Amino acid sequence: MKLTPTARDRISAFWMLLPTFLILIGFYLYPTLYNLELSFTDITLLRLRQGGDFVGLENYSEFLTSSSFLDIAINTIFWLTVVSVVLRLALGLVVALLLNSKFLQDIRMTTVARLIILVPWATPPVVAVIAWRWLFDPTHGAINSLLLSTGLISDPVAFLATLTTVWPAIITIIVWNTTPLVAVSLLAALQTIPEELNEAAAIDGATRWQQFRFVTLPYLMPTISVLGLMSVIWTFNNFVYVWLATGAGPGTFTNVLATEVYLKAFVDLRIGYSSAIGVVMAVVMAAFGALYFRFFGLSEMQDKVG
Repeated sequence: MKLTPTARDRISAFWMLLPTFLILIGFYLYPTLYNLELSFTDITLLRLRQGGDFVGLENYSEFLTSSSFLDIAINTIFWLTVVSVVLRLALGLVVALLLNSKFLQDIRMTTVARLIILVPWATPPVVAVIAWRWLFDPTHGAINSLLLSTGLISDPVAFLATLTTVWPAIITIIVWNTTPLVAVSLLAALQTIPEELNEAAAIDGATRWQQFRFVTLPYLMPTISVLGLMSVIWTFNNFVYVWLATGAGPGTFTNVLATEVYLKAFVDLRIGYSSAIGVVMAVVMAAFGALYFRFFGLSEMQDKVG
């Protein structure tokens, strides 16, 4: 049978993409299915060769009904994810507007300011956490020295060991290290907005706030929505910041889902239980992603109809 040019192109594309599909299956699908299989067993780190016995949904039931589940869920969803992502998007938008302002252009500081804002982003998370741990140190930290010298506090504060300050301290580290990516992305989106739109709005009598609300912000919303989704997924699953900053402490006060996975797998040695927590995390993020895309998809349809 003689193939048409279109059919030959499709077959060629299939064979060229096949290695990529096999790599994706090997690196993503297989580990995912294997982790799901482990979550239904009682396998431990000391019994990897022997394997574990099938226990069904026992690991899931134990985790979801445990006394620590609610605290871990609040820490992960509210403190680690919602608070840090909202602050990151808000500060990133402010920084992007400042970097795009005519004031910096007038004083010829645009390039310097953009290079400075990239420094936190270029800093590896491990290095960022170590640096901030030194800054927060109650004995030798620069922040305590500054607060003591200005009289704002009378005694040093152990920011990463005090219940009232530990989460604000962790969030500060996350926001400092990750906000530049949001700012740079929004800056790129700002520079695609036609200047004529703001000029026309100004001629019609729109204030600066009205120009931002009705011209600038609608243009930025697609970028903000993508950044929001990526930030939520990345932060929800993040292990580095909490573990390196506090080790899930004081006690287990800052324990989140990612650190709970580590603790159950490598401290309690319960690989099956740890795998079940990982599956719960994946399900939560999949549900969030589906709802997120549905919400913004409906919004885009309404905008088109309008």
